[in-house]
Amino acid sequence: MDDPTLLGWKARELPGFLGLVGPLWTKKEEEAWAYGVLVTAAHTNPAGIVHGGMLTTLLDHALSVMAWEANARKPCITVALDVHFLAPARPGELVEARGRITRQASSLVFSQGSLTVGERAIATASAIHKIQL
Repeated sequence: MDDPTLLGWKARELPGFLGLVGPLWTKKEEEAWAYGVLVTAAHTNPAGIVHGGMLTTLLDHALSVMAWEANARKPCITVALDVHFLAPARPGELVEARGRITRQASSLVFSQGSLTVGERAIATASAIHKIQL
């Protein structure tokens, strides 16, 4: 993919660790947001495919932001993240993250998410976040 802006994505520069992974791309879809990273050689492992740590970081960020938005933007800390890798991603591809809240408790948020490249599933995840009250 050459230019994600042609598909409605906007680049976001974020501070901290995610700033090192990005730039992060975002896109509003109906009532939710999608998050993405346009993969470069800097995101790959020695085998030339996207490093699992980068994919995990993207899933963690996307699901954490969803929990944060669902709870009046109170900080939500990841206490569990279970990731399953399904297929590789390569430089030049836009890896897209989407998810949903599956359960809300008084101090915990449960969510599920996935990563795709186009129609191809790359990874799935489930997460638990602790709401900082």
